[in-house]
Amino acid sequence: MQRGIATFTLDSGKCPKWLFSRMVKLGSEMARVLVAEFGPDEFIRRMADPVWFQSLGTVLAFDWNASGLTTILTAALKEAIRGGEKDLGIFICGGKGKTSRKTPEQINVWGDKLSLPPGCVEHLVYNSRMSAKVDSSLVQDGYQIYHHSFLFSRGGSWAVIQQGMNPANVSARRYHWFSENVDDLVCEPHTGIVTAAKRRQTLNLTARDSEDTRSLSVEFVSSGYRSLAKDIEILRKHSSHLSRMVSLKSEGEQLTFLQLEDTEFKAHPVVCEDFSKSRYLEKILSKLCDYQPESYERLLAVRGVGPKTIRALALVAEVIYGAKPSYEDPARYSFAHGGKDATPYPVDRETYDRTIATLAQAVARSNISPYEKDRAIKRITSVELDTQVVRCDAVDKIAAVK
Repeated sequence: MQRGIATFTLDSGKCPKWLFSRMVKLGSEMARVLVAEFGPDEFIRRMADPVWFQSLGTVLAFDWNASGLTTILTAALKEAIRGGEKDLGIFICGGKGKTSRKTPEQINVWGDKLSLPPGCVEHLVYNSRMSAKVDSSLVQDGYQIYHHSFLFSRGGSWAVIQQGMNPANVSARRYHWFSENVDDLVCEPHTGIVTAAKRRQTLNLTARDSEDTRSLSVEFVSSGYRSLAKDIEILRKHSSHLSRMVSLKSEGEQLTFLQLEDTEFKAHPVVCEDFSKSRYLEKILSKLCDYQPESYERLLAVRGVGPKTIRALALVAEVIYGAKPSYEDPARYSFAHGGKDATPYPVDRETYDRTIATLAQAVARSNISPYEKDRAIKRITSVELDTQVVRCDAVDKIAAVK
């Protein structure tokens, strides 16, 4: 997986009508050319690439370093192909805020219009719902998902582009998925994560290093509620005898950790959790034990299971059974094209040049005015390799996309 960090601020306000209308017009032409040249499946794959998506947003003239690029670009493309979805073979569902909750409904509508088999539609709805659950419950990075777009082709390829916000440090984080890259929905499924800053502590249960935690979580609920309740009670008992509390301030947030010092436990920091009596938590855990999911994915898929339930199971696995999950932020380093100083790897010049050439060709073949075409071409050719400064572990790096 190629992960990325770029200057990516949380902005407010609305996109001016004059700009949005031009983005729709140019987006329509580019989508038409790209689908004609490469096919609908390839168009979906490119949208799932965070670098390509960012580049497309820049070409369509939106601010490259603003959170609005995600929401406005997907909205503009959705509007751009409206009425021509069947001809293009690409479909865009969901969006920002309340519109994101309509994603399953919109997928079902297209399923009816296209006469897709019920199983195919259910599969698309399931992947849409699970991607949102994974990024809100398994990647606990302090970003609340507020935008979810689900794109799919007539051939069955799908992509997810969703974004979370963190008002505390005024930043946004974007998550990309692509069907062909997803071997396991709960184990490193992303094609990329674009963010403003790397967090010092993130409970990342999608990491391969968290496999023991995932496996134990399934075992806990399979062993029955009484056994799991006893483990939870142990955590409640010892959480009242903390030797010290440690607070770390980072990126405008305060993260609190606790250190348990007891002969029964290894002394290591874990995310602080309130283990006071919670009827809701107990109800969900009881429901899970009755359901007895055969896998961690099925466990997560149970309605009502959220971040707190996942944390409770993870803490039982870590504190009592010693299965430490990954606390490393999954977002890391610069975009997929690499950096000029070879960090994290040398620039893939061939891929970089091909991306620019493809976008330029699409603009050149579009049916827009010479003036608008010239402006778009200039935006593409002005993308310089070393014009974007990114931040990683408090060290400035040079990224590949302006």
